[in-house]
Amino acid sequence: MVRIKKLASLLQFLVRCNKIVGLSMREIFLGELSNLKLFDILKTLLVEKKTGVLVIKGKEGGEVYLEAGDIVHAKTAHSSGEEAFLAIMGWRIGKSAFKPDVVSKEKTISGPAEQLLLKWSYRKQEWEEIREFIPSPNAIFRLSLQQNPGEMNIRADQWNVLALANGVRTVSEIAEAIVGWDEFKTSKMICQLIEAGLLERGEEQRPVRKKKVGENFFSTMEHELKKVMGPVASFIIEDKLAEFGETKDFFPQDQAALFVELLSEEITSDPKKKEFVKAMSEILAGQK
Repeated sequence: MVRIKKLASLLQFLVRCNKIVGLSMREIFLGELSNLKLFDILKTLLVEKKTGVLVIKGKEGGEVYLEAGDIVHAKTAHSSGEEAFLAIMGWRIGKSAFKPDVVSKEKTISGPAEQLLLKWSYRKQEWEEIREFIPSPNAIFRLSLQQNPGEMNIRADQWNVLALANGVRTVSEIAEAIVGWDEFKTSKMICQLIEAGLLERGEEQRPVRKKKVGENFFSTMEHELKKVMGPVASFIIEDKLAEFGETKDFFPQDQAALFVELLSEEITSDPKKKEFVKAMSEILAGQK
């Protein structure tokens, strides 16, 4: 509750300053999704009846447009409208920012915000059930051996997922391979196929298609982070890894810079933050 009040006060102050000087506010950084719930951020904007765009940047990018406290448009790289909004609300990592007074030309959402948030509450409950079977979008599934094989009717959409669940592809890769599907729809279908006994969890290790970070990347990172944050450094790194849905052994090189950037947001002292980012930037440059 205290965090929400501070967020509301910050928005009021910055927008008020914007009106006084008559300038166009570029962007108000609100915080990391690992520290702030996206629902709390959005609730503050709705209560304050803001007009503008809420921007999320991380492994994925998305935008939610508001007009006088109403949600009028949302988009991601793969969808728009209500589905895009529900997808964005499920994201757990990334940076959130608000650009005041930005008006969308598109209007893909027409219902009241309360109805949309109610749909999200139902979606959130479904996600919690899904996470019991699929803890991460990087989880891998494969066809299970049938103990008592018999006739079974399989729909076309089920067959598409079964054909792609080859013990190598991740859940997110399966979602990308099926046109018009997102992580939620894919995960929900996989859960149904698990319950039907057609799919089972695959091996954790899989062929790595992307270049990995160097062997000493995480040990060096922990060393540098301990310099500025002390012994809690290792726990913070593990928490961030869990949010990314990655492991140290298979962490992709192309996500390393983003990981460092998000990790640096945990450092409250600006000089120490700059010290950490500079040291890690030099290390990353040496690994290219």
